[in-house]
Amino acid sequence: MDEQIMRRRVYGADHDDPDPGPRPGRDYAELVGGPLDGLLLDVTGRGDAEGAGGVALSTEIGRYGPGGHALYGPRPGDPRRFDWQGDTP
Repeated sequence: MDEQIMRRRVYGADHDDPDPGPRPGRDYAELVGGPLDGLLLDVTGRGDAEGAGGVALSTEIGRYGPGGHALYGPRPGDPRRFDWQGDTP
């Protein structure tokens, strides 16, 4: 796995986790833009990420604060990047 990716934090990792980075044998997409920009999303087992559609990820730092969600979807032609599509309550 790329060394730069190995240093990144995975969405959903505990803040107390001494190693919040990616795990070997897992597949990740980079979240681009929005409140979760730069985090990695574990897409292992999703099949074709590009055809799998988007995700609504819980976040406390989006437009709707605690309880809100950031919407991300696979970038056409580059399923290893999920672009921010907005926030929702």
